[in-house]
Amino acid sequence: MHIRRLSLHNVRRFDSVEFAPQPGINLITGDNGAGKTSVLEALHVMAYGRSFRGRVRDGLVRHGLEALDVFVEWDEQRAGAESPTRRKAGLRHSGQDWKGRLDGEDVAQLGNLCAALAVVTFEPGSHALVSGGGEPRRRFLDWGLFHVEPDFLALWRRYSRALKQRNALLKQGGHPHALDAWDHELAEAGEPLTSRRQHYLDKLQDRAVSLAQDLAPNLGMQSLNLSPGWRKQDLSLSDALLLARDRDRLAGYTSVGPHRADWSVGFASIPGRDALSRGQAKLTALTCLLAQAEDYAEQRGEWPVIALDDIASELDRTHQARVLDRLRTGPAQIFITATETPTALEGRSDITRFHVEHGQVQPVP
Repeated sequence: MHIRRLSLHNVRRFDSVEFAPQPGINLITGDNGAGKTSVLEALHVMAYGRSFRGRVRDGLVRHGLEALDVFVEWDEQRAGAESPTRRKAGLRHSGQDWKGRLDGEDVAQLGNLCAALAVVTFEPGSHALVSGGGEPRRRFLDWGLFHVEPDFLALWRRYSRALKQRNALLKQGGHPHALDAWDHELAEAGEPLTSRRQHYLDKLQDRAVSLAQDLAPNLGMQSLNLSPGWRKQDLSLSDALLLARDRDRLAGYTSVGPHRADWSVGFASIPGRDALSRGQAKLTALTCLLAQAEDYAEQRGEWPVIALDDIASELDRTHQARVLDRLRTGPAQIFITATETPTALEGRSDITRFHVEHGQVQPVP
């Protein structure tokens, strides 16, 4: 995927800005607070439906205005096609409501819009993928499956609907027969959903371990391990739901199942994520994200867009060089933000440069 045009309106400090990134590395520089990160945020919102800094309504819409608008035009190499297909997507988001269009048609579900544009983002909060709670790790797995397995979204939605219905019944003290029906539905969707996650994580493990040896050999990454959300080795999901029913009635929510799943990274000499330094957590997260991008490229036949926010602050010079050396040898389009040119890119003429100042993004000759 190569983005050809990106337009932002009412995104943080930007009134209206448009620029044309190029294939390869696009370096966006500017002072702190100039708005560099907002460019990547807008791209992330189009690809994920939310900002990596939080909810859209928490400051992403320019102060005093009703909604932001993002428009992206990109080339996509479809399987079997001789030349890329030009695609267009637009999103208007108020923080409460949204409207989207994809290739000239209205979009009814935000997930369908997000499925069109694939962006892998590494930013200052990405260490939470390793050191934070389970939700970002579940999102990580499901994003990968969402993009490489066409029927995964329908399976995920089926499980989510059943979970919502079961939780509502638990809060109401629902009849056992009604709970039986939703337990069955949860198990019918949850078991295959978990199998997909396990298979996907197994694939990523080999790629991530190999990648870590090149990018961060001192980590000693050895494995990626799934915790499915119930004692799968002992019980079927249907039995686990039945055994947990009395406890769930008291709590008012479903305590077992894929929505409680998690995964962890195993290391040769680090006992677990709680023992990781912040720098080690960042390197581990970046390794997993790049492994996911490589898997996407293998499965789909084209790379997702790679967005690296404030890389000079997040990685030391040695790791910056290793990451950028690996990325720039491939076909991926890359966006990098920094206050100044990272050491690994100094003196290079094969990158496209932009500068952010006074609410504008200007090309640098």
